[in-house]
Amino acid sequence: MLHVDCARWGGTAEGLRHVALSAPHARTRERALALYEITQGSCATRVAARTGRHPQTVMGWVHAYNAQGPDTLAFRRTGGRRPLFARSAKPNSARRSAPLSARPRRHREKEPTRRRAGRCAASLAGCASASG
Repeated sequence: MLHVDCARWGGTAEGLRHVALSAPHARTRERALALYEITQGSCATRVAARTGRHPQTVMGWVHAYNAQGPDTLAFRRTGGRRPLFARSAKPNSARRSAPLSARPRRHREKEPTRRRAGRCAASLAGCASASG
């Protein structure tokens, strides 16, 4: 039977429950709640079925917690593309090398306006070769 060893790390089942209710990231809360349910007598297979995870994933959380402690429950981004609207350490305006007011302004040299031809004269006249 799978056992969550809270005492080894100076914690309790209620401590896992507290983490499950207050952790900032949803995946950390999910892991802590799964371990809490196992301490309350549920098996990893039932917890996995309820959460939509594979049973080996839940067992891996238990083994990692028993071997390395509560820090293993925290979600860590390990790679891949960042989410589109992820919070960054600095806003875009703070990442610029110099404030906009300190940057020299680029002046475009005036060029003569180029006139472009509109629609092909053949298409306006209804020519059969221009229609496609």
